[in-house]
Amino acid sequence: MAANEVQHYPCSSCGADLLFEPQDGFLTCPYCGHKQAIAESAESVEEQSFERHLQIRPEQMATLAVGALEVQCQSCGAKSIFTPPEVAGRCDFCGVQIVAQPKSADPILTPGGVLPFAVTQQQATSELKHWLSTRWFAPNGLKYFAQPDAIQGVYLPFWTYDTDTTTDYEGHRGEYYYVTETYRERDAQGREVQRTRQVRHTRWYPTSGTVTGSFDDVLIPATLSLSPERLTSLEPWDLEALRSYDPAYLSGFKAQRYQVDLAGGFERAKEAIAPAIAASVRSDIGGDEQMIESSSTNYSEVTFKHLLLPVYAGAYRYNGKLYQIMVNGRTGEIQGERPYSFWKIALLVLAVLVFIVILLIALQAR
Repeated sequence: MAANEVQHYPCSSCGADLLFEPQDGFLTCPYCGHKQAIAESAESVEEQSFERHLQIRPEQMATLAVGALEVQCQSCGAKSIFTPPEVAGRCDFCGVQIVAQPKSADPILTPGGVLPFAVTQQQATSELKHWLSTRWFAPNGLKYFAQPDAIQGVYLPFWTYDTDTTTDYEGHRGEYYYVTETYRERDAQGREVQRTRQVRHTRWYPTSGTVTGSFDDVLIPATLSLSPERLTSLEPWDLEALRSYDPAYLSGFKAQRYQVDLAGGFERAKEAIAPAIAASVRSDIGGDEQMIESSSTNYSEVTFKHLLLPVYAGAYRYNGKLYQIMVNGRTGEIQGERPYSFWKIALLVLAVLVFIVILLIALQAR
């Protein structure tokens, strides 16, 4: 296939482009309904060497699909990748209409695995309508999200990391002991009496040691366009259903280019596992209390996977502030921000006040 050609999946019945259908996992013709299975790869999603891939040069990378196009949002800077006949449209992350002309996608570290969409656009929109109906004080403009095209399917980039750790530490172990103290107070009859009580103290002993750990599939978002806390709330991701990467899964969907590179992602993974390492150190110190004064961790046997995970995403601006909504493309879990309508809250307060006034008048009239 020539480098300037676009990777299509033509329908064998009518010649139209086949699109990936989340409901059954087939490539499906939107016009005649013809279906075509995506060839199952015998390859599993393998761990890759972290150190070796840090040395990869741009000419050794590739695009997500042959003929893939890339467009950058002028408002938030997010870069989306797609293949025709998919178009850029609105930015999935800030809601601004994209007017920049797409260009050939730049090479990236291609994904090793993809988690295909299992929730359809119609199902995601239906779940979103229900979610919106429970947001009583949201402004009416938020109903924009109930429209069929308000959220779009996009594969988000993630890294997973495996690593063994060895941590040397120095600190202090605190052990409790109790001292009997005498004190005086007045009893219920006002008489001064002498009493005793046990007062806790702590003896501190210097300590040092080494702890080891092993971490598997530490999941790190490689996007900066969506809230990390919201993305974490979308878990679990059903990673057991991962497929070896095939561009066919992207047919009809967009994908975001990673904004956190391989090395940067591992720094975030270190931050993510730091509390577990600290807990291991405290357990090794023992005693009743622990103080960690210094620690140094060595990371070894580091491997990674580059994954694309499915999300329906959309954005909404209200009073100049950006609000985002996202739907897990496997489970339908919804996470989002919503503004509060001042007028709806004011009307409710007014209605409550009117009810109280009417109730007081009725009580006085008795």
